[in-house]
This record gives sequence, structure tokens and C-alpha cells, in this order.
Amino acid sequence: RRLIMRELLQRAAERAGFTLGQPQLDALQQLADGLIALNQHVNLTAITASDEIAIKHLLDSLYCLRVIEQLPSIQRLADVGSGAGFPGLVIKIARPQLDVTLIEATSKKADFIRQMVSELQLEATTVLAQRAEESGRQLGMRESFELVTARAVARLPILAELCLPLVSVGGHWLAQKGADYTDELSDAAHALDVLGAELSEVIPYQLPRTATPRNLLVFRKVRPTPPQYPRRPGMPAKRPLQAG
Repeated sequence: RRLIMRELLQRAAERAGFTLGQPQLDALQQLADGLIALNQHVNLTAITASDEIAIKHLLDSLYCLRVIEQLPSIQRLADVGSGAGFPGLVIKIARPQLDVTLIEATSKKADFIRQMVSELQLEATTVLAQRAEESGRQLGMRESFELVTARAVARLPILAELCLPLVSVGGHWLAQKGADYTDELSDAAHALDVLGAELSEVIPYQLPRTATPRNLLVFRKVRPTPPQYPRRPGMPAKRPLQAG
């Protein structure tokens, strides 16, 4: 099963245009093995079959490289709501030169990421078990990342307030979304204006063995986020920044 998953991931990644060396494939396999093992005792993810992990977690995370490759000046990346390490830990494995901070509020998930960072001996990788609203107000974190990623965390009006305070002016926020993102994007227009960002690009893609289209929504930070944002933990979800 491990060999099948590894070959599936390698073939799918190559078809998508991503070249993975043996050390990277080894690390991604180790991440998947760790996830499967711990998920038997702790609910980290609803996706537990090895082939689905390869496609829906690992390959889906690798698609973020399409944005990263367009932005060669990126040095620091923050991943908001990392869960079990997606996409941030996968990006770190694929692009080890990046300084990556993974932000995950659920302790058991943050602990798993820390364990994998240690086992994989990843340098320049920070794991924070805290809310994104707290991170966005911290010195050394606020407006200090050239790229912030988020995958399946919340609707865009909420997600904007969690992510954009971390993005440096001139930097980018990347949100991974499914097929039906247009209503979310419309609802987020006010939040984007308030928080200082605008939509830069939408990159559609399709995962093999799935029928649902996926999209990378790329936003550019054009001016500083006002100091009152993010609001206190829970407020972005309770009262999203929407017009009217």
C-alpha cells in the first residue's frame, strides 16, 4: 500500500508539473504514515485512505507551488489553520529554503505537526498552537510574511481577517477553495477593501480521481491593515466584515 501511494503521488505530481526528488517523496511518505498511524487514536482528518491522502491532502497542497513559483521573492510563509500540516508542511518539504510558520489552534493537531517537524528534521519551521487572531497582532508576525496560505478554514469574509493582518504590504494571501467560491468572493469585497487587499488571480485546477474543480485564489496586499484588525478571537467568525 505504501508503494502504491508513493507511486500514485509521484505520477500525479509529475502530471501536474511538480518534480519531487527522492528525499521529498520520502518525507511526504513519512508525513502520510504518521497521519495514518495517529489518526487511529486521534481524529486529525476525515480522509484516512492512503490513496486519498496522496491526492486530497499531499497533491492538493503541492498545487500551492504554482503561486510560489510565480513569486520568487518569497522568504517567509505563514499557514493559517494548518490542521495536520496542509498545505504548509507539504510546502516546506517541497521548498525547504522557505522560512515557514504553521498556525493551528487545536493543540492535538499542532502537536502532530511539531512531531513531524522534529522527525523530518526541518529547519526554519515554527509551529504555533494559537488562534490566527492572536498571531496577527504579535510583533514579528504582523505584516511580516510575503505569503500567507489557508486551506478549507472558513469562508472568505472571515478568512480575510485571519490572514491579511499577517501579510506584508506587497505580499500575497493564497486561499484554496472549491468550485463554488464566487458568492464567498462577492461577500468578501468589503473585508478586502477594509483590510487592504485586492484579488490578483484565480488559478483553477483539478485533482485526479475527483470530479470537483479546485481553485487557488490569490490576493495582493496593497496597503497596511488598520490597527484594529484582527479583532479579538472569535469575532471575525461571529461578525464577519461585510457591507451593510
